[in-house]
Amino acid sequence: MAWEHRIVGQSFLKGTPFAGLIKDGIDVTSVEGGSTLPYAIPNLGVELHSTELGVPTLWWRSVGHTHTAFSTETFFDELAHAAKRDPFELRRELLKDHPRQRAVLELAAAKAGWGTPLPKGRARGIALQESFHSFVAQVAEVSLRKDGLPKVERVVCAVDCGVAVNPDMIRAQMEGGIGFGLGTALWSEITLDKGRVVQSNFHDYKSLRIDEMPKVEVHIVPSAEAPTGVGEPGVPPIAPAVANALFHLTGQRVRRLPFVRGLEKAARA
Repeated sequence: MAWEHRIVGQSFLKGTPFAGLIKDGIDVTSVEGGSTLPYAIPNLGVELHSTELGVPTLWWRSVGHTHTAFSTETFFDELAHAAKRDPFELRRELLKDHPRQRAVLELAAAKAGWGTPLPKGRARGIALQESFHSFVAQVAEVSLRKDGLPKVERVVCAVDCGVAVNPDMIRAQMEGGIGFGLGTALWSEITLDKGRVVQSNFHDYKSLRIDEMPKVEVHIVPSAEAPTGVGEPGVPPIAPAVANALFHLTGQRVRRLPFVRGLEKAARA
């Protein structure tokens, strides 16, 4: 069994005070999450090709985990589908050497009722990511909007961030991360025209509205481990969880974000 992952993009660290974190030409924030894939795949290869473009980039909430979680967790679901395996069960099986990841995966699936029937027109998707030394699994329950975009009805989130110093803050950060990640996954996009940014404010750079926020349940794993980050780890799993649910609902794979562009591309293919 082998996994090859090729990442192409600009460095987040180059030209910043943190450029010293680039080692042997590798920007660690470009490959984080991809180079630490937790699944028991004996042959893992990750390549990075850092491009040089005229548009500067910096950090987005959860940094490199935004793109690595989407690519790895949606592709893992594709592999499960090809193998005719349940995506939760296959993940669980291949997390035998990572008990904390396995625990959040199992908790999210159990609380979401994974494997139980849903009303007609709904489907579930699951995703998992470790970021900032915290472990988060999410199950998204999705229906379809009239415009073909996914409508996220419910998100069940399980998080292991060590000792829960302030459980209310942990829940708030998970909920905020889910809302942030969902808005950007659905339609938020910056485009350029002749070198200028087209969008100027929230009338043409759409973000998630309050009436579009799904019901969110956050379950914190009891732990005696040292406390770790919660401000960013809620973001990475939401886009792949929704994309995986959309496939189970419609048979469509979204391989480009935001969804509004990815579905357009899929329709043209």
